[in-house]
Amino acid sequence: MKDIPKPQRLRCSVQNYDWGRTGEESTVAVLFSRNNPIDPEKPYAEFWIGTHPSGPSSLLSLGSSDSQPVLLKSWILENPSSVLGDKVSEKWHGDLPFLFKVLSVAKALSIQAHPDKELAKALHEMNPSVYKDSNHKPEMAIALTEFKALCGFVGIEELKDILTSVPEIRDMIGDEHIDKYMSIKETDPSDETKVVLRSIYTKLMSTSEEVVSESVSKLKHRLNTESKGYPEILQRTPLNNNVLRYTPPFDEFEVDHISLSPGESVSCPAVLGPSILVVVTGEGSIQMCCATDEDKITVGDVYFVPAKNEIKLTSGGTGETQVYRAGVNSRLFN
Repeated sequence: MKDIPKPQRLRCSVQNYDWGRTGEESTVAVLFSRNNPIDPEKPYAEFWIGTHPSGPSSLLSLGSSDSQPVLLKSWILENPSSVLGDKVSEKWHGDLPFLFKVLSVAKALSIQAHPDKELAKALHEMNPSVYKDSNHKPEMAIALTEFKALCGFVGIEELKDILTSVPEIRDMIGDEHIDKYMSIKETDPSDETKVVLRSIYTKLMSTSEEVVSESVSKLKHRLNTESKGYPEILQRTPLNNNVLRYTPPFDEFEVDHISLSPGESVSCPAVLGPSILVVVTGEGSIQMCCATDEDKITVGDVYFVPAKNEIKLTSGGTGETQVYRAGVNSRLFN
């Protein structure tokens, strides 16, 4: 029986996009400063943990150094079945199927349009220097602080369905504007469609705060009492008193939020796929499967945990310790 590869501490990459928070005001910079110097004048937008070629992680052990880092991807490729587990290695061809990020946002991000799986593969084959992988990039976002986001564009017919099936929106816009939109066809000139869309948008955005607040309350109440219409990605499942799991509707990943008060411990059982842990607040220790010693952990520590490794986390200090774990969706192994 082969030895199970041990968890490894990682040095991770950052992206200094213009919209990121600057210097130590950025959570990304704080995480990055655990193993790297930071520039107080630079924006630190995204903290990348994974094997993506534009921001690869490297191992802080196994002889890795600043001049000759051992990349996480290279280490995985040495024995992908043992590190990733047989099922993950086979399904994603020996690579980690997700990129784990922390974002620190100072201003509005650019709009992104993600291709589906087939188009992503075609774009990668056509121009790999621009489209660096063939993945369709499904995403899930978890807000560490209060956050506002707009997600998704809808087509003409889908918007018709929303306008007729969401009474709270219909009440705010009014029947006159909606009836005009319902008569639009996909083949109509775009200028005519834009005029009607603009009237709906204007009506919606000029609605008073009181009316919007009342409509949102009605919508939340309705979604909480109906079985349909509540997005699966927004649901979270408590695994125990310390762990909440966010499970999206795709196989590539899931995310656990682990919260520990001082002195509390939690065991993360061994699973058949890899996972990544990042400490975002607090301090404590991590104990590996079958090991008697512990590693101290603090803000910015990141661990890659190969398949079949059980770990134990313990909170120390005086404040709460919060850790996020990303791993391959558990349903893949059921």
